[in-house]
Amino acid sequence: MLARIENYLPKIVLAPTTVVMVVCMYGFIAWTAVLSFTKSRMLPQWDFVGWDQYERLFNNPRWLVAIDNLGIFTLLFIAISLVLGLVLAIFLDRNIRAEGAIRTIYLYPMAVSFIVTGTAWKWILNPGLGIEKLVHDFGFTDFEFRWLVESDMAIYTIVIAAVWQSSGFVMAMFLAGLRGVDDNIVKAAEIDGASPARIYWHIILPIMRPVFFSSIIVLTHIAIKSFDLVQALTGGGPGYSSDLPANFMYTFAFNRAQMGLGAASAMIMLFSVLAIIVPFLYSELREKK
Repeated sequence: MLARIENYLPKIVLAPTTVVMVVCMYGFIAWTAVLSFTKSRMLPQWDFVGWDQYERLFNNPRWLVAIDNLGIFTLLFIAISLVLGLVLAIFLDRNIRAEGAIRTIYLYPMAVSFIVTGTAWKWILNPGLGIEKLVHDFGFTDFEFRWLVESDMAIYTIVIAAVWQSSGFVMAMFLAGLRGVDDNIVKAAEIDGASPARIYWHIILPIMRPVFFSSIIVLTHIAIKSFDLVQALTGGGPGYSSDLPANFMYTFAFNRAQMGLGAASAMIMLFSVLAIIVPFLYSELREKK
């Protein structure tokens, strides 16, 4: 009897978590998918309209702006975070002075939520409170930095704040990868007369390809689901010039009582994430086999 209980104990312990995950994750995904094919507004309606909500979605100029912003944000966010994180990791890997202090400074933003990051950078970039006012106080009254209130530049303020938040995380990943490289390979290259730059470019960085791939996957996932940073920093404005798909979904599903359209945008975001994660999982499982 006791042996039978011990065999079933792990299943009993995991059962509540499994049920909650299936219902609250996969169940609500399925429910959202169903709503995206209905004309639901403030409350769910079960009058199916086929692909009409998706057609409305891609004919909506605000959604097209959100998609364009997502492309700009994702490319700049990933590229700058990767370059900055890699450079910082290389410097730390060279055992420079005050390594602990530098590591703490750049890892600290990881402990801060995107809401706090957005609020802080909203103060910093506000023309009446932040950088522009500070420079004016030093006597340079012609200086302007009004990206936060300019429609064409607002999306770049989100890039700045997101890079500040995430570059430390990328640095930590690259630093772990650099510390895992076999020293014998590096020493052999040094004996052959290779310079540090050639060692990093031709030996170490190719070895760290999985770290690059993992970093890109994580950063892309962060970019696609970014919501709180935009809400805190720009609110999607001026107008809707800095909207991202997550903000579009929230606005139409909850503020404008167009639940069907919001559900359709949510499903597009889900498929975007799956398009990134599925190839990654496939490559990982294939390598293990």
